[in-house]
Amino acid sequence: MSPTPADARSLPRPTWRGVMPAITTPFDAQGRVDDAAVTTRIARAIDAGCSAIIPAGSLGEGNTLSAGEKRALFATSVEACAGRVPVIAAIAAAGTAEGVALAEAAREVGCTGLMVLPPYVHSGDTREVLTHIGALIRATPLPCMVYNNPGAYGADLRADALCSLAEAHTNLKAVKESSGDARRITAIIERAGERLAVSAGLDDVVVEGVRAGAVGWVAGLVNAFPVESVRLFEAARDGDPEADALYRWFLPLLRLDVVPDFVQRIKLVEELLGQGSARVRPPRLPLPEEDATAVQRILETALAAAPPGSARAGAGSAGEEAGA
Repeated sequence: MSPTPADARSLPRPTWRGVMPAITTPFDAQGRVDDAAVTTRIARAIDAGCSAIIPAGSLGEGNTLSAGEKRALFATSVEACAGRVPVIAAIAAAGTAEGVALAEAAREVGCTGLMVLPPYVHSGDTREVLTHIGALIRATPLPCMVYNNPGAYGADLRADALCSLAEAHTNLKAVKESSGDARRITAIIERAGERLAVSAGLDDVVVEGVRAGAVGWVAGLVNAFPVESVRLFEAARDGDPEADALYRWFLPLLRLDVVPDFVQRIKLVEELLGQGSARVRPPRLPLPEEDATAVQRILETALAAAPPGSARAGAGSAGEEAGA
């Protein structure tokens, strides 16, 4: 059920800080979005200390969801969060008008922030990308984060472009920086100061990103390892010497987030841990057997070496964790 206007005003707004899961989208055996599994996934993340939920992003297979499915997923996420943390809707569309409509729908169902992506299919030059993103930000009063991922979307929004957007749109509050270059974070901070909150956007550069000044982490493996993800981020943020050892342990898993088939790999980890299904929506296909075996070995190695205090310490093999 969509919130009333009064309810919506009482929902929490994003702080753009902490660990913000880009949640995977679970599908049932018929290929439909599994609302019950969405709710369980969100509860697990919030209980672990995550600060916001981001549905329908790249990891959430947003490009395979219809506009109606996205709206429903946004609404389910808002209901599942129950006012504990904000929902930041990922707004990605092939056309600008479609994106504007999606931004409006997200607000109507109670999302209190948006993560705005470059257009799908037509990557465009910088002028076109900035015009598209600007139109989406201008279409909403909600605070927005811009997602910069040149490797995935073919558009590279550097510090100057991001600051130009911020000057034009007062509701642009944050950047998810996914170039993989921590120097981009320092460049944004140098230009924008505290005007833009910067989040690390790739799992395997999170500690470098935080040490460069990132105040948030839009994370992927957090879907399967929420406790460890929050612990790692907070250790890096607080200068805890534990961060380096925890990062070394976590890195082989975090690197599953930065390969072309990252959706399949992260969903497979969830399934092996008994926390969800590896089902993906076409055109994605399940991993070939060789790749799936490699992922299972990475997971089993991590579980066997989980650091003391980890939620996975002593968990044994992936099969045991899943109840096999």
